Amino acid sequence: MDFKKLALLLSLLYATPSQAIEPFVVKDIRVEGIQRTEAGTVFSYLPIKVGDTLDDTKSASAIRALFATGFFKDVRLEVEQGVLVVLVRERPAIASVTIEGVKDFPKDQLSNSMKMVGLAEGRIFDKSALDKAVQELKRQYVARGKYGVTVKGRVTELERNRVAVNLDVMEGGVSTIKQINFVGNHAFPGDELQDMMKLNTSNWKSWITKDDQYSKQKLSGDLETVRSHYLDNGYLEFTIDSTQVSISPDKQDIYITVNVTEGDKYTVSEIKFSGGEKVLSHDLARTQLTIKPGSVFSRKEISESTRKITEQFGDLGYAFANVNVIPELDKEKHTASLTIVSEPGQRVYVRRINVAGNTKTRDEVIRREFRQMESAWYATSKLKKSKQKVDRLEYFSAVNIETPPIQGTADQLDVNITVKEKSTGSLNVSAGLSSGEGLILGGSISQSNIFGSGNFLSTQVNTSKINQVYSVSYTNPYYTDTGISRGFDVYKRTTKTVNGTVMARYLSDTIGTGIRFGVPLDDDDSLQYGLSAERTTLGITALTPQRYIDYINTFGATTSNLSATIGLNHDSRDSAIYTTQGTVRRAYTEISMPISSQQYYKLNFQQQWFYPVARDVTFMLNGELGFGNGYGNKTFPFFKNFYAGGIGSVRGYQPNSLGPIDASGFSTGGTKRVVANAELLFPIPGQGRDPSLRMSAFVDAGAVYGQTGGGVTAGVAGFRYTTGVALAWLSPVGPLKISVGTPINKQQGDRLQMFQFTLGSLF
Repeated sequence: MDFKKLALLLSLLYATPSQAIEPFVVKDIRVEGIQRTEAGTVFSYLPIKVGDTLDDTKSASAIRALFATGFFKDVRLEVEQGVLVVLVRERPAIASVTIEGVKDFPKDQLSNSMKMVGLAEGRIFDKSALDKAVQELKRQYVARGKYGVTVKGRVTELERNRVAVNLDVMEGGVSTIKQINFVGNHAFPGDELQDMMKLNTSNWKSWITKDDQYSKQKLSGDLETVRSHYLDNGYLEFTIDSTQVSISPDKQDIYITVNVTEGDKYTVSEIKFSGGEKVLSHDLARTQLTIKPGSVFSRKEISESTRKITEQFGDLGYAFANVNVIPELDKEKHTASLTIVSEPGQRVYVRRINVAGNTKTRDEVIRREFRQMESAWYATSKLKKSKQKVDRLEYFSAVNIETPPIQGTADQLDVNITVKEKSTGSLNVSAGLSSGEGLILGGSISQSNIFGSGNFLSTQVNTSKINQVYSVSYTNPYYTDTGISRGFDVYKRTTKTVNGTVMARYLSDTIGTGIRFGVPLDDDDSLQYGLSAERTTLGITALTPQRYIDYINTFGATTSNLSATIGLNHDSRDSAIYTTQGTVRRAYTEISMPISSQQYYKLNFQQQWFYPVARDVTFMLNGELGFGNGYGNKTFPFFKNFYAGGIGSVRGYQPNSLGPIDASGFSTGGTKRVVANAELLFPIPGQGRDPSLRMSAFVDAGAVYGQTGGGVTAGVAGFRYTTGVALAWLSPVGPLKISVGTPINKQQGDRLQMFQFTLGSLF
């Protein structure tokens, strides 16, 4: 035992003068030994005043009180002719704090951390604060996987009762996971179990994901994932017996061993119901089950079943229904009998709907999307649909709904919807890089929530060498209270397919205007129709295809057209911000009226499916069909042709490059277009679920077919396929989409463009 430390401890706790003090009345108090501390500060902490009677008990209390201030490292009391003399020895002040050898942390951050534990210039030095700082710094390095770090604290005494504090750090290398072993597993191999874990042994992507760096929290989460896997596959008695984490002597390699007991595999023998039948019949509740008698026991399927039953109660107004499953095990037959116990509680109605977070968007813009009404019975499906509708506005980066009960009542709740607004105005720039065309630019300005009204205003300005577009569009999505929308368009479009474009050469100048309406059919479906008028003036160049020249000679260089449009839209996506499931369907028809210079029609159809295949991983399929033709013995206008290729259709090929070509090798477009995309959407490894950032691996396919003859050939016919990766990021400067595509079946004469992107600047 260290007797010096014991003596110091006893002096702190039970300090008394070296000799017992005979009780006396204090005539005066004098403080000696102070340098920085004011005498008044000592008097304020001293529990003895002039006129008090001092004895052993009070003197011990006084010494403890002065030690507790932390200002002094020694305190003594003496008596001189009725005068109490307080002799103190101050703790040293910190003259400087220096940290050497640190590379992983900014020094400003470390200095602030030192101040928080009491190590800062000018403060009173406390050895315990230094020890705490050393341990905290070690902990920070261990959290980064550097288990071999050493941190030493040095204190150098200076003149005038000051000290210099130094922290010497040797960071060492990062300790990585060398091996993960499972012991006792028979149903699933160790490699399969390891694949489920976020922690992993060092691999090619570890430098990005850092998944080979040990974390106690990550290991706990991984073990719960393994436990869930066993419980989802019938192993009801599965247990994790122990976990050992060891590190090599050189502090470089970490070894993890997990000991498990699998137990037997159970199947479901029967499913019974108890309670709640007066509200929800057991027969109807049974239809919500995703697990059936005879199937393998699965905790995931049971949770899904109880969730669906709970939502059924919620749709009937029972917002606080409680549904639980009680299993009864037959260990001899390895079966489980499930009893689903339902407690509906009391029926609840919504008192108020409160909207928060919308600093710019008006309340009514959000409230008119709600399907759950105030003073109505609570309904889970209506609340989910309300959130979905608000989310689809695309005015917000986050939409959250809470349903707190009202204190003092059992049959009321409030609905609190909190939104996080995002910039809804955009200055969009599209660009592509090509060895033949160089940098191609285009742009538009739009505001989809002008003045917070929910109305849409867009002005497009494109001054590229090929297309010069000036347009203004305005849409009021709630022109009527029933949700009918109305919009107007005015545009001027000049096309000059010259100077580095893959399109066949011609000139056109179009001025047009139109009006359109949208009628909601239900929450997911709507009907659009409109009427537009435009006037087009066509021109030719030395390289214009003969068929284009023939068309102009037949119908004239200037044509007028009145066309009607009609379309059907379906959108059941769960979120427009971060889609994981749902369907989008668009059917659109454009028909020119018989009084027009041309008689033609165009049909467009698009179908998208989103399927969740794993947590945070979504599979998307997209299909598009386009068809156009003339009627009344009229030819389909060549300037209405379909095109494909580029970031909006078949990535990896130059925009508008697929399909028929003219005698000079330029693309003419066609009257038929087919595009298909298969895409696997997932978060960037190591970034977690971030709604603003998503990657994908894709396979694209597409083809354009059309009229030939008159100097136009079928080109290199058939579908083109590409594969690659893409990135979508709602960046601080605007939405960014990047794709890198490689052709699968490149043919001679194809025009490629491996790297493509679009970028928008939000305001």
